[in-house]
Amino acid sequence: MSAMAFVSISPLGNGESVSGYVARAVKVIRESGLSWELTPMGTIIEGDSLEDVLKVINRAVDTLSECNRISVSVKIDYRKNKPLGMNSKVDSVMKKLG
Repeated sequence: MSAMAFVSISPLGNGESVSGYVARAVKVIRESGLSWELTPMGTIIEGDSLEDVLKVINRAVDTLSECNRISVSVKIDYRKNKPLGMNSKVDSVMKKLG
């Protein structure tokens, strides 16, 4: 089994620049020991189980507990029969492009 999530965590009502808040959430993800990749629009997290990935997302949201409102968007790919992989999914598409 494996799980991959694309997550965006951002406070609402805390001004235009939220990179400091995002950095705090990404630090939690980085320190989790799970594979991850930061993109301009969110962070990809990969783990052996859906539970592991969701726990990290929950901790990342909790790190912004002083914020009154937080926007969290999550897209999950959960697969039981084959390991996922951030790179393998991209490689598969690139191979088909030629």
